[in-house]
Amino acid sequence: MPTLVNYSGDDEFYSGGSLCSADLGLMLSLGHAQVYCPLRKKARISGPFVVEERTKNPSIEILPDECLFEIFRRLQGGRERSAAACVSKRWLMLSSNVRNSEIQSHTDISVANNGDSSDGKMVSADEDVEVECDGYLTRCLEGKKATDIRLAAIAVGTSSRGGLGKLSVRGSNSVRGITNVGLSAVAHGCPSLRVLSLWNVPYVGDEGLVEIARGCHSLEKLDLSQCPSISNKGLVAIAENCPSLTSLTIESCRNIGNEGLQAIGRCCTKLQSLTIKDCPLVGDQGVASLLSSGATMLKKVKLNSLNITDFSLAVIGHYGKVITDLNLGSLRNVSQKGFWVMGNARGLQSLASLSITLCRGVTDVSLEAVGKGCSNLKHMCLRKCCFVSDGGLVAFARAATGSLESLLLEECNRITQAGILNAVSNFGKLKSLSLVKCMGVKDLPLQASLLSPCESLRSLSIRSCPGFGSTSLAMVGTLCPQLHHLDLSGLTGITDAGLLPLLEMSSKAGLVKVNLTGCLNLTDEVVLSLARLHSETLEVLNLDGCRKVTDASLVAIADNCPLLNDLDVSKCSITDSGVAALSHGVQVNLQILSISGCSMVTNKSVPALKKLGESLVGLNLQHCNAISSSRVEILVEDLWRCDILS
Repeated sequence: MPTLVNYSGDDEFYSGGSLCSADLGLMLSLGHAQVYCPLRKKARISGPFVVEERTKNPSIEILPDECLFEIFRRLQGGRERSAAACVSKRWLMLSSNVRNSEIQSHTDISVANNGDSSDGKMVSADEDVEVECDGYLTRCLEGKKATDIRLAAIAVGTSSRGGLGKLSVRGSNSVRGITNVGLSAVAHGCPSLRVLSLWNVPYVGDEGLVEIARGCHSLEKLDLSQCPSISNKGLVAIAENCPSLTSLTIESCRNIGNEGLQAIGRCCTKLQSLTIKDCPLVGDQGVASLLSSGATMLKKVKLNSLNITDFSLAVIGHYGKVITDLNLGSLRNVSQKGFWVMGNARGLQSLASLSITLCRGVTDVSLEAVGKGCSNLKHMCLRKCCFVSDGGLVAFARAATGSLESLLLEECNRITQAGILNAVSNFGKLKSLSLVKCMGVKDLPLQASLLSPCESLRSLSIRSCPGFGSTSLAMVGTLCPQLHHLDLSGLTGITDAGLLPLLEMSSKAGLVKVNLTGCLNLTDEVVLSLARLHSETLEVLNLDGCRKVTDASLVAIADNCPLLNDLDVSKCSITDSGVAALSHGVQVNLQILSISGCSMVTNKSVPALKKLGESLVGLNLQHCNAISSSRVEILVEDLWRCDILS
């Protein structure tokens, strides 16, 4: 009761707090009450009795950030923390600064209040029970959505929902872009983060990456692209605090150099994948120290547009004993000697895939050395290697004859038809051959009888090689009798006379996928031969742009190709009759049909298309101007399971 009357035990006078006033009279008038009234002294200051009225409700906002932080870290459920974060941006940012390790549990609070852990067990009635943060969730922010506020909300919202495992940020808001603040919020609230991708985030610097390193020790994959504010300091922090890192990609980061890579080589012993592209400060010292580290487990290496020399390639050839996938591009300071040493070092015994693009050091001599030094090479890709000629290709084929399964040559303009055919005849296990934009290939007659056929070749792709004509195609058919996949897109020079022998030679194996896009001079004879010789195996046929193909081809396909599931006759000379014949065909599994640009297909084909739509999942009607929009809408309504482009 002394407390009730605002009396602390002494004889001091408290104005406005005594019950010997109007309040006491009111209490006494209501009944009998036992009230202790101490002796009172006269007030030293006489004046009117004034009761202060509160003009404003007290607000929690007057509390400093330190107090709010202590309150937020004592909120027990994820639902409570999320609700608090929704109050204002200030509360959201404060909540995001609370690390998971700083959240005080029920037991801790009870022990602090009761002083005995045995009596401090409490059971929360909240349905939002805490779950272990194992990093099950994935979030991606792009463009305008990439802001610090959104990152903070993600950090708070996912902390009790299984934990954020993957975060990808692509681009940044031009006005309120992501900064170190947002990345720090992720570091505080998402200790289970395993994958982080930052693309084109100019305002994120070392401070944010250091916070990630301190808070996310489980980080396994880091992708940094176009991050100009991140330097060696941030990468060193990642190396020292994230020992589980297995994949690192650095692209167009102008302030990251050798020091950061050296730290990665020292500390990240589980690193398996490394990609470095367009980083001007990265040189031989960083690449060589990382690759020569005995603790690294690098299996996939991609180096593109770097200022490295022959020394780095020598290190790769000597220490890359576990590398299985190697991609080298735009290495202008690497000479023939570098590639020659890389091959002759005989360290790349595990290499299965090698891709080289725009490297002047790749010559006939160095290519042969690579073929001899990489005894288990299965996939080879050469792009824009202008110093490789027929002699180098044939020598490489002889060196890698026992292992190579796939070869791609793109814009290697010194290689001719003779070199390609001789190389094919020397490959013992080659399964796939692709030629793209090789301008040195000319349609010249050769004696194919002197060459051994490649019985293992299953896939042949010759795209956009204008010099490749019917004569060359006929010889290819003699050398490749077991083809399953054939891609001749963009070969405007081939005719029926060149393709028909190839179709005859491969009839025993049976073609499965055929792409004849842009072969302007092919006619119905080719399609009729396909339907007759390969009817039991043909599944995909692309005739886009074959203007001489008419309804006769669709009739033959409808009568003979039961397994066909993908047909493209865009820009062909087909009419309503051909579509009607196709709708009554034997192909019950047709799923994709494209008649884009077929101006002679009209509204009369709508019933046939509707019947075909029973099995279709994709239908392309773009630029079919003779089909009205109202009929297309009817098709869209009826064929609701089919994706229709119009």
